[in-house]
Amino acid sequence: MKRIAILGSTGSIGTQALEVIAANPDSFELEVITAYSNTDLLIEQALLFKPNVVVIAREDLYPIVRDALQNEDIKVYAGANALCSVVEMGTVDMVLTAMVGYAGLQPTIRAIQAGKEIALANKETLVVAGQLITELAREKGVNIYPVDSEHSAIFQCLTGEFHNPIEKIILTASGGPFRGRTIEELQYVTKVQALKHPNWDMGAKITIDSASLMNKGLEVIEAKWLFGLSNDQIDVVVHPQSIIHSLVQFQDGSIKAQLGLPDMKLPIQYAMGYPNRLKSDYPRFNFLDYPQLTFEQPDLKTFRNLQLAFDAMAQGGNMPCILNAANEIAVGAFLRDEVGFLEMSDLIESCMAKVTYIAHPSLSDYVETDRETRLLATDFVKNKTV
Repeated sequence: MKRIAILGSTGSIGTQALEVIAANPDSFELEVITAYSNTDLLIEQALLFKPNVVVIAREDLYPIVRDALQNEDIKVYAGANALCSVVEMGTVDMVLTAMVGYAGLQPTIRAIQAGKEIALANKETLVVAGQLITELAREKGVNIYPVDSEHSAIFQCLTGEFHNPIEKIILTASGGPFRGRTIEELQYVTKVQALKHPNWDMGAKITIDSASLMNKGLEVIEAKWLFGLSNDQIDVVVHPQSIIHSLVQFQDGSIKAQLGLPDMKLPIQYAMGYPNRLKSDYPRFNFLDYPQLTFEQPDLKTFRNLQLAFDAMAQGGNMPCILNAANEIAVGAFLRDEVGFLEMSDLIESCMAKVTYIAHPSLSDYVETDRETRLLATDFVKNKTV
């Protein structure tokens, strides 16, 4: 029985993780759930699953959650410090980090320091501070199990192959809702169009990232750290059907691929249940339903965010942190109709050129870089919209 803490239980990954826990009561026990501001769903989840602890990140919303759960044997806390403290509880075996963005960094660090297993859905943690996180995990003897479908696919392909060197990995991308569009066409796309992903049902931020191919860029940087790869060992190929989730090529030229229907519950369950493959009743893939699986090169000139991510990875240091912070501001501004779709890339590129570069950053440097970048990116949006 693994005792699970879910950071971000009201989001897309969090809610599906709860479905996995509900379907496997003999394998998992829910200890902690957290949310940023969705009090209604957090309360509903708490009443259904009866965790030991509930945390609402926004302190002003604490009374709502506390009062709703006052007759339950559930501890209720609030604030960023509480998020970091609950992952250290002795009753927690694994922490599923499903928070969105930079906010997941500090709780993940605290969980690793406390020796907890990590099921990582918060890719930004490794994008921002990959070297720091992986070195800390090695020092503490902590395993990090990937939850992203692409990284889960690579992890599954490597099972039984850890003694065999990787030649390269190939991350697959659906191409998003705007695959094949020209730069001219992308100038006028709306957030409503961008939020309609052809294959996956995800939260707003990751869906916009997928439309701009920034999500794949973040995954490229995450893969570098998860699997100890050099920059030239990572390729991206567009695969519109999203059936092959990623591939690994070994030094003898052989390639292993992991296939399945686009369903995030499978990689969530694999990460939480590892090393066991737990039985599921998820829909099964049928080759006859997909007589053609197609592949194409990503268009790096039209979808500049993917190229910017490769550039940030190549430069290293705090540049991926700059990329991530600028992108978070850009996506928020796009969702508020304050910048256009292509202007997100302009904003990110501007920040990468102007924010102070640090070749060998410390944790405090990452924190300052994130702050500096967000201020500059916010000014970009304000000056653009004035």
